[in-house]
Amino acid sequence: MFIVRRLLALVGVLIASSFLVFAAMYAAPGSPENFLVQGRTVSPDVLAAIRQQYSLDDPFLVRYWNWLVNVLQGNFGLSLTNRQDVGELLANRLPTTFMLVAMAAILIVIFGIGLGVIAGLRDGVVDKVIILTSNLGFAIPTFFAALILMSIFSVSLGWFPVFGSGEGFLDRVWHLTLPAVALSLPSAAVVARITRTSIREERGSEHSVMAVARGVRNALVVRRHVIRNSMLPVTTIVGVHIAGLIAGSFVVEYAFTLDGIGTLLVNAVQRKDFAVVQAIAIILVAAFGVMNLLVDLLYAAIDPRVRGVRA
Repeated sequence: MFIVRRLLALVGVLIASSFLVFAAMYAAPGSPENFLVQGRTVSPDVLAAIRQQYSLDDPFLVRYWNWLVNVLQGNFGLSLTNRQDVGELLANRLPTTFMLVAMAAILIVIFGIGLGVIAGLRDGVVDKVIILTSNLGFAIPTFFAALILMSIFSVSLGWFPVFGSGEGFLDRVWHLTLPAVALSLPSAAVVARITRTSIREERGSEHSVMAVARGVRNALVVRRHVIRNSMLPVTTIVGVHIAGLIAGSFVVEYAFTLDGIGTLLVNAVQRKDFAVVQAIAIILVAAFGVMNLLVDLLYAAIDPRVRGVRA
């Protein structure tokens, strides 16, 4: 029942978001027919033909319904810029963005949670160094981090390529390593700080102190009580930041000249290519919704009591 309710909530959010995305595009300045004529003076008959071709004379709700039905069937329409199928455009660019986001998410989980756990369990120099490093990582903007990484590891040392997505799995991993590091740096820093705080709170909690007083081994207390209980707030922040990676990837893709959906969205917005913008916006909303669903399921797996509270 818990999963069913979450799925129904996700469907409701997607439908409401799709309506807002569709409405926002038509509320924006300009119109598809004005873009298609490229500022040229045309006769009313030509404009009428264009509006009829793209069903612009239909009522708004009819246009939305037809668009939604087509999207559910995998048909996002045609790009107004090059008359190419939007689905094909996305299919060519989504692998780069998804692989970039996946690599950045792995870095956030490994380094963000890992360093946070170490800082939370150890005092002294190790804790201070990790805090200082996380502060620097959070303070450096993503675009500036990308420039620094390119300057050091690409231009100076020549270890990684400056631009391009590569071909083949290993070559693509090599090309996307620096972009993934730049993309994950601020989020990993935030996750590390929150993990450290959560670990330290659980170390001083009553049940952890009582377990130690009863003679339970420290390693067992840390594993069963401290780390497990501290992962609830950490799970939330990790899920939020991973979901936000897709939006943040636009800056990194632009800096490293990657052929992802980020650069495609920037070009589509500049050219008022409504179909492309709507398709990418729906993908972003779906990504956020799915990530929130996974966070809820992970919550329930970590603490089964959450099922009753959050249902």
